[in-house]
Amino acid sequence: MKKHLLTGAVFAASVLFAGSAFADIKIGVAGPLTGPNAAFGAQLQKGAEQAVADINAAGGINGEQLVISLGDDVSDPKQGVSVANKFVGDGVQYVVGHFNSGVSIPASEVYAENGIFQITPASTNPNFTERGLWNTFRTCGRDDQQGAVAGKYIADNFKDVPVAIVHDKTPYGQGLADETKKAANGLGITEAVYEGINVGDKDFSALISKLKAANVGVIYYGGLHTEAGLIVRQAADQGLKAVLMSGDGITSDEFASIGGPAVEGTLMTFPPDPRANPNSKDIVEKFRTAGFEPEAYTLYSYAAVQIIAAGIKAAGENDPQKVAEALKGGAVTETAVGPLGYDEKGDITRPDYTMYVWKKNDAGKITYIQMQ
Repeated sequence: MKKHLLTGAVFAASVLFAGSAFADIKIGVAGPLTGPNAAFGAQLQKGAEQAVADINAAGGINGEQLVISLGDDVSDPKQGVSVANKFVGDGVQYVVGHFNSGVSIPASEVYAENGIFQITPASTNPNFTERGLWNTFRTCGRDDQQGAVAGKYIADNFKDVPVAIVHDKTPYGQGLADETKKAANGLGITEAVYEGINVGDKDFSALISKLKAANVGVIYYGGLHTEAGLIVRQAADQGLKAVLMSGDGITSDEFASIGGPAVEGTLMTFPPDPRANPNSKDIVEKFRTAGFEPEAYTLYSYAAVQIIAAGIKAAGENDPQKVAEALKGGAVTETAVGPLGYDEKGDITRPDYTMYVWKKNDAGKITYIQMQ
């Protein structure tokens, strides 16, 4: 049920302060601000905060200022729902987040029931936008699109190599692994091993022994950088010479910190790096001047705020449902990650995943570099 909060003293306070604090446009930013995925949470937070600062400095939206509330879901679905309910109580109208698909999906139900618009910079599971909710949007692509690119790459480049499909049993990780498997299977590749691990596992000896027994040459992993880094490092330590391939969930330099030199040669799908977009040069420089490298989802979070702003302007009013309707009208918005338009589901109309390889850059640092 929708929460009705403005009663009694609270209603009186709202009247007293009408035109000041209650004129602000309230945006919640939700993600794993602490815990093993805090690097991604920082990207969502920093991206949204910089976008809000830039929009406010330019006069806000229709004369109103943006105000951010932070919510730490620690990548846990139950905590994500708690964050969502807190945002409802705080009067949040728009949410940038969450990071994990397994958190975004249940949280979106709370937001939908309470009139809150949600746009995720990072949740790629198709089910996020396939349930017919009015309020779900993203600035990233989907796993069925990403998996198609990965599956084709495997079929084109590793057709005679035994392949393993491994996932972390989450909606994101297993969803991406299964989409990659489906695409590869459709192109004549049958995996030698299909296995699931648990988020938080530290010892992958049994998995690696199974992969060695199958003479696996490619490991496709659906999951995040925390477990991926351990898998690639332990595989190297145990003498398994296999290429690791994964998706956008390892797009953090922490992957190299965890996996060490063994991550060199790892393949990864991610959209074209928005840091290379000439139109984002000044934005990128702001982050770097502040000592924060805007990798992975930082600019996707910045773009999420830009989409909210564009939607409010297009709707001509600050009503989240009207904003959603306006954005689904097909208009394209120029953002920090390039031009974005939306279909009726809230998916972007310009999915463009490409391949990256982890290797040393000109400074000798192991990082992800887009393949030509």
